[in-house]
Amino acid sequence: QVQLVESGGGLVQRGGSLRLSCAASGSIFGIRDAAWYRQTPGAQRQLVAAITSGGSTNFADSVKGRFTISRDNAKNTVYLQMNSLKPEDTAVYYCYAAVEKYQGVVSDYWGQGTQVTVAS
Repeated sequence: QVQLVESGGGLVQRGGSLRLSCAASGSIFGIRDAAWYRQTPGAQRQLVAAITSGGSTNFADSVKGRFTISRDNAKNTVYLQMNSLKPEDTAVYYCYAAVEKYQGVVSDYWGQGTQVTVAS
């Protein structure tokens, strides 16, 4: 069974950095497109950053220049490097991935969410 396992969240001071990881567990062919979303209480889940299978990236305006998304295909892992963190970045961060479990068979998966709290 495929799972996306997130790690790296926590409490950090304003201006600090965190790196989130999202690893696909189980036997898979690979990860295609992937993304990180975040959600605060009472709000809709919002896209933070996305990366295609070819490595093209896209970022929300609010994080451009501060966050970087990357991937390690050999490890089936996607990363979100967050620098210059602000209190408004506080949220639960979710990993999304289009996982190719078998060649040509792609399904959507979500991670369990990891809390990021930025203290002022």
